[in-house]
Amino acid sequence: MKRQIIDTIKQYDTIIIHRHVRPDPDAYGSQMGLQAILQATYPEKKVFTTGEHEESLSFLGEPQVVADKEFENALVIVTDTANTERVDDQRYNQGKFLIKIDHHPNDDAYGDMLWVNTNASSCSEMIYDLFTEGRKVADWKMDSKAARFLFAGIVGDTGRFIYPSTTETTFNTVGELIKYNFDRTELFDGMYELSRELLHMQGYIFQNFVMDDNGAAYIKLTIEVLEQFSVSASDTSLLVGSLGNVKGIKAWVIFVEEADQIRVRLRSKGPIINTLAKQYNGGGHPMASGATIYKWEESEEVISKLKELCAKY
Repeated sequence: MKRQIIDTIKQYDTIIIHRHVRPDPDAYGSQMGLQAILQATYPEKKVFTTGEHEESLSFLGEPQVVADKEFENALVIVTDTANTERVDDQRYNQGKFLIKIDHHPNDDAYGDMLWVNTNASSCSEMIYDLFTEGRKVADWKMDSKAARFLFAGIVGDTGRFIYPSTTETTFNTVGELIKYNFDRTELFDGMYELSRELLHMQGYIFQNFVMDDNGAAYIKLTIEVLEQFSVSASDTSLLVGSLGNVKGIKAWVIFVEEADQIRVRLRSKGPIINTLAKQYNGGGHPMASGATIYKWEESEEVISKLKELCAKY
């Protein structure tokens, strides 16, 4: 499949790369890392990234504004996105050919061509794998800019290499990426430094989360709480792993209220929680998933089902 993707990329003069809404470092890393590789390899091609910018990821980069006309006869590649509903910029189907590259469970097998590897730690790891094949068969090139993007994506999706998805392949990949000249300290600062407001919010989470005897935990962050700490809903994505350090915890959910919906951020140290996320307009990895509900009454259902999962584990 990698060879077919490489051959397809060769055929197109315009390539537009999408990723999922509410991007994380792997979404940006895989999307912009692939763009950087293709720009270094094919300077004559037009290679765009699209999607709404996430301010907290400004240290990594920023997608472009892509005109409608660019989609005519373009190759569209969607990275790190399990289903079409979560593709950021719904013009993804306006090109001539569509490729899906992803590491989530393949519940929505969209695209004219797709490469899904659920054993990969991240989509950024897959892009490096694609690059190694491209280097052999099509003289693909990697520069420090591309290496920085891919490294950030891998670090983000492995939780700095502590999640079970981290494999020997992961370490071999980052071992190659750090041979390129980019500032890892600066990158880690961008990924993990927290503002005073977020640190205060983290303290609130630690003081107010609820956990039962079976290791199921939750906390609800209402609009009023967010305003109290001057923190946005998207900012709280940096805190979703905080409860993972609690002794005895098995799985947890953080509810974050917005004007028109409530984000449901699920994490686990054992129980499979993406099946629960799928019941509430979401999905993701077995140990890290997201969903959406529209009233607080539904949160009690989610909590009850999470408790059942932890009790059985």
